[in-house]
Amino acid sequence: MANHKSSLKRIRQDEKRRLHNRYYGKTMRNAVRKLRATTVKEEAVAMLPKVTKLLDKLAKVNIIHKNKANNLKSKLALHINKLG
Repeated sequence: MANHKSSLKRIRQDEKRRLHNRYYGKTMRNAVRKLRATTVKEEAVAMLPKVTKLLDKLAKVNIIHKNKANNLKSKLALHINKLG
């Protein structure tokens, strides 16, 4: 166990950030899953800007890597283009 006040505070902060990052990471994964499961093109096109915005925000604050966000956005756009 930590002995210094600063290390105790650091442990509290790290736990709080970890839970925050897990929540938004899970939210992102669910949004991507929901979009991939959509088979109606109009619905998917309407959902894409919201998911893209979420991915960009998470990449901006380093919850996910910017290249991962770009790869996901690219794959989702391809998925939407394939829908008929």
